[in-house]
Amino acid sequence: MPAVRPPAVAGMFYPADPRQLAHDVQKFLREAQPRALNPKVLVCPHAGYIYSGAIAASAYAVLHDIAPHIRRVVLLGPTHRIAINGLALPNAEAFDTPLGRISLDTKAMRIIADLPQVVVNNEAHRQEHSLEVQLPFLQSVLKDFTLLPLAVGMATAEEVAEVLEKVWGGEETLIVISSDLSHYLPYAAAQSVDNKTIRDILALRQPVAHDQACGATPINGLILSARRHRLIPHLLDLRNSGDTAGSKNEVVGYASIAFTEGEQND
Repeated sequence: MPAVRPPAVAGMFYPADPRQLAHDVQKFLREAQPRALNPKVLVCPHAGYIYSGAIAASAYAVLHDIAPHIRRVVLLGPTHRIAINGLALPNAEAFDTPLGRISLDTKAMRIIADLPQVVVNNEAHRQEHSLEVQLPFLQSVLKDFTLLPLAVGMATAEEVAEVLEKVWGGEETLIVISSDLSHYLPYAAAQSVDNKTIRDILALRQPVAHDQACGATPINGLILSARRHRLIPHLLDLRNSGDTAGSKNEVVGYASIAFTEGEQND
């Protein structure tokens, strides 16, 4: 039997019941504003679905036209529970969610395993939600794909960009960066900070600081790769928990951004 990572936050960040989960994700996707884009990279939030699901759906909905071509997803998200150096692969061959099993791209895992900044660390993945909450959306939008999951700890933007370059691929490869924005600021202050962060990302300016985005490390690596590949960023959605399901006293910011290759209308 292959080594499988079971879901860790089903029933907390999103429904554990498969039918309820599928219903909720499809509802988010139906309500997302359609955009005519063909993204190479998505930046998506990773909070509980009642808080950030609608914002994440704004990104995943744009995959509709290119979904049949996507066969591999490279997924990077920050570690929240343990401190690690580098980018961590799991010692697994599949990830499970209530919607089913996703095979990992073990060939791509071997390709990057020789990089000094890449480690194998199951503990970094075991309880990590930043990657897991993206999976039901991917399973709902894509037909058949493998996953390359990387839990990102302490690393430089250059180290992240080097990993991305190794697995960049063509139209068959989608890259997803999982990140929320500012944390626990009053509503107006969060809007101000998040607007600045988004201006920096859209201008491909880095470094983005960790108090601006918990996924700052993979975002900074993406910005270097986006410059190299001449990607064009498009803001799809920018809100916070005060707009969705929470108090405005302390909010968490969320954004969805698509990066496209070549000239595409915004």
